[in-house]
Amino acid sequence: MKQKVVIKVTLNNGKKNARSKAMQIAVGLQGVESVSLQGEDSSQIVVVGDGIDSVNLTSLLRKKVGFAELTSVSPVSTEETKPSESGIQSMIWPTYQAGVPYYYQPSVPYYAYDVTGYNQNSCTIM
Repeated sequence: MKQKVVIKVTLNNGKKNARSKAMQIAVGLQGVESVSLQGEDSSQIVVVGDGIDSVNLTSLLRKKVGFAELTSVSPVSTEETKPSESGIQSMIWPTYQAGVPYYYQPSVPYYAYDVTGYNQNSCTIM
């Protein structure tokens, strides 16, 4: 089920790239389809997607950006979403499955040699 998550974030904490960092965190979650900044001072992050963990997103934003407050979680209708009225365009990213990359390692031939004249019972140190 598609849902719309609105999180209020304090982006004026002196860091220059706080907005882009918050957007990257939101886009990095599984199921996110679009992220946009809304509000009069662009302090609200609106995330639309399927099966978004809103509590996890809020805690990640608190850890990485600063103060974050989960404002609302609501279902989204299936009709087309309208562009934001504040003039800020939303970013739509394709979702990727996170996983461990697979590296192909070609098989190397293994050679075994018999050493003649080797006695395991003899010790050369003593």
